[in-house]
Amino acid sequence: MNLELKGLQARHPSAPASAAPALQALDLQVAAGEQVAIIGPSGAGKTTLLQVLACAQRPTQGVVLLGGQDPWQLPAGGLRQLRGQLFLAPQVPPLPPRQRVVTSVLAGRLPAMGGWASLRSLFYPADIPAAYQALVHFDLADKLFERVDRLSGGERQRVGLARALLAPASLWLIDEPLSALDPMRARMAMGALVGLARERQATLVATLHQVDMALAHFDRIIGLREGRQLFDLPARQVSPERLAHLYDQHEHELRGDALPFAAELSPASPAVMHCR
Repeated sequence: MNLELKGLQARHPSAPASAAPALQALDLQVAAGEQVAIIGPSGAGKTTLLQVLACAQRPTQGVVLLGGQDPWQLPAGGLRQLRGQLFLAPQVPPLPPRQRVVTSVLAGRLPAMGGWASLRSLFYPADIPAAYQALVHFDLADKLFERVDRLSGGERQRVGLARALLAPASLWLIDEPLSALDPMRARMAMGALVGLARERQATLVATLHQVDMALAHFDRIIGLREGRQLFDLPARQVSPERLAHLYDQHEHELRGDALPFAAELSPASPAVMHCR
């Protein structure tokens, strides 16, 4: 799926009317099957951009075209069909805590399933080998039948990524996929995600705090700051000077001082929720 943004402006739904837009006059084109990393300091508008691309947030100005279609000009059925071709992995995946990992991973297929099949899959997982293979890519195969609330934060994050491999989507939108991972697992997860996107010719747009990971795994890097695009370059042309300008007054983020990968090593906090 190819993407095109023209003069995009978007405001966070919870922001006051007097606040500056989270995205301002953004123009962007991504070819079908291309993998792109979005970097920039906190508050740059990276997550808002993914929400707009996922048709979860309507822009306040400008045009969004996904596969040549403006989602907000489609009838309800058309919008629902288009959303079925998108996969959004938020930084904190919304996994029911008492659900088994196998069920959570297979939920990636729900957009292509009917109501009865979706309900049945909650109790009788339909393709356990496929879930197992998806988890292998993220070093989680041994957690196949574990309950989600017994996983660490980093393990839950990797379960959320494994869902992408089963989703019937041609566009993967991945928000900060490494924020709860230690460096070794971060490299493994990023390599698997980008490699499989290329193999399947899926369009991948990922936001990353880890600049070194973006430069190592992506051919194209887009730098956002305060809702504006500062550069859109091949990774080899992203110089230390450009990065210093992008992260001016946010140097600790560029250095990675605040990466919270300790969540990978600590047990998950109990969650109050009642579902299988």
